[in-house]
Amino acid sequence: MINPYLSNLRQKAMKLPLTPGVYIMKNSKNEIIYIGKAKALKNRVSQYFGSDKNHPEKVRKMVSNVSDFDYILTDSEFEALVLECSLIKQHKPKYNILLKDDKGYSYIKITNDEWRKLSCVKQKVADGSTYLGPYTSGWFVKNALDEAYKIFKIPTCNKKFPQDFGKSRPCMNYYIKQCCGVCSGKINKSDYDERIDSAITFLKGGNSLSVNELTNKMNEAAERLDFEYAGTLRDRIISIEKMAEKQKVFANKIQDQDVIALVKNGDIGCFTVLKFIDGKLYDKENFIINNIGDSVSARTEFIKQYYIIRERIPKQLTLDGEIEDENIISEFLSNKANQKVRFVYPQKSEQYALIEMCRSNCAEYLAQYKGYENKEISAIDELARLLNLKNTPVYIEAYDNSNTSGSENVAGMIVFENGRPLKSAYRKFKIKGFEGQDDFASMKEVISRRIDEYFKNKDTENGFGRLPDLILLDGGKGQVSAVMPIIEKSGLEIPVFGMVKDNKHRTRAITTDGEEISINSKRKSFTLISNIQEEVHRFAIGYHRQRRDKKNFSSSLTEIEGIGQTRAKALLKYFKTIKRISEADIKELEGIPSMNKKSAIAVYNYYHNTES
Repeated sequence: MINPYLSNLRQKAMKLPLTPGVYIMKNSKNEIIYIGKAKALKNRVSQYFGSDKNHPEKVRKMVSNVSDFDYILTDSEFEALVLECSLIKQHKPKYNILLKDDKGYSYIKITNDEWRKLSCVKQKVADGSTYLGPYTSGWFVKNALDEAYKIFKIPTCNKKFPQDFGKSRPCMNYYIKQCCGVCSGKINKSDYDERIDSAITFLKGGNSLSVNELTNKMNEAAERLDFEYAGTLRDRIISIEKMAEKQKVFANKIQDQDVIALVKNGDIGCFTVLKFIDGKLYDKENFIINNIGDSVSARTEFIKQYYIIRERIPKQLTLDGEIEDENIISEFLSNKANQKVRFVYPQKSEQYALIEMCRSNCAEYLAQYKGYENKEISAIDELARLLNLKNTPVYIEAYDNSNTSGSENVAGMIVFENGRPLKSAYRKFKIKGFEGQDDFASMKEVISRRIDEYFKNKDTENGFGRLPDLILLDGGKGQVSAVMPIIEKSGLEIPVFGMVKDNKHRTRAITTDGEEISINSKRKSFTLISNIQEEVHRFAIGYHRQRRDKKNFSSSLTEIEGIGQTRAKALLKYFKTIKRISEADIKELEGIPSMNKKSAIAVYNYYHNTES
């Protein structure tokens, strides 16, 4: 949609000063829809109202709704950042990334039944139950409860006790030793109460307090020669210590930090924040962002607005990629936190492992949101980072040629969408531009025809009307070099890479027209590329064999007197197989297009060995 105010807005923007400040975009109802800051107002604001060729979809939509803008001059870019954050928090504009702190509080509920139960709830109710909390992290409460269930073997089912004693067999948790099997009726009330009390102590005081209490009880039991009970307590202590060992996996030398990762899928992105205090992971938050735009800008917006509405700001923010205005954002957060806040972009070691863990959680959340599997979302995200792509390759096209010594020269195009084959978009190409064998010329012809089809169908945005985020060619640098001039001449920006095989015909690397990129160490993207390469090879060679077999059939028919290529093709098109042709009678053969009675009799006689 073309903005009718665009010309006036452009003229107004060109009159702005080249000084720092904040700009405030408004719609026709005078509502604030976007707030931003600039080092040089004229340069930044005028970009919005010039060519929209390089604008992400989110910016195009915002600009289409702007009818006017205001601005506020500041003395420095830092002051502009502070003012921008304050105004965003105050007005909550539609096109700024808004991150509500709406998690609320969580409680651990202890029912007041005869056989008490533990659960995680969002609010307290006057029902006679006891509540532990409030806790700011529901994720922390859920994990703590899961640990307590497993250590003390407390049932998590919805069965009511003692009403449901013995009514059914214990569930799987009982047989894998994660439940004591209260439903069997073989656990007495005092034993069950003791498990609940120990779990409550564990939840209130953590590992150390719980272990100390259990150790004292174990020693007392041993002194009165109750070795069976002492052994049970010993097993619980071991379980707690093992659980503590698992937690050490998340322990970190950096005592106070947030780890932040971004995973994109088309125009939807997901941010995940892992929070560490005292070197241990204690909370996780996920945020889905629509119209995500480019990663650097999105990450910058997220950092600013995430910490505007939060009291806790750690000493270190560990990020999976760069942000804009790092120095002034660091200064802003440091002033807000009353401590030095720094940004870190790890590339290896323990900190990088945390980034990978954060990214994996992020991909899992986004996959669930979009209804895909984690491995699929993770694979295309990893591939985007490996190839340094601007956008996540949601829609990938792959091409391969196939021929036999230059005959029946064909090519196949397959499509993977969100890491899965999209067979409805597969296409076949018969090479028409030349005779003989030339893989480079074949690939040039196919890509050229593909681009031509895009311009014919681009208004449909389906099939050939949809541009791929990535093109993969079965071959090396030669294939890529052959097609790149065609892509560049079209004016389209489509990344193209070749899929290189080893001497055993297995995927080895990805190549540009200049260098190879090893993918062996990137497990998820390696599996994806291998699957794509195998599928496009299967599809292309399958089409080639189909045409070759059809040609062989056609050749056998042309041996019959009076049957040329036209009649042979007509017979095969109608009957599909030689067997069905041989079983047809003269009348049926005569009814096929281009056939006559004489040719029908010739075909019948050929397969029935008769001159009658």
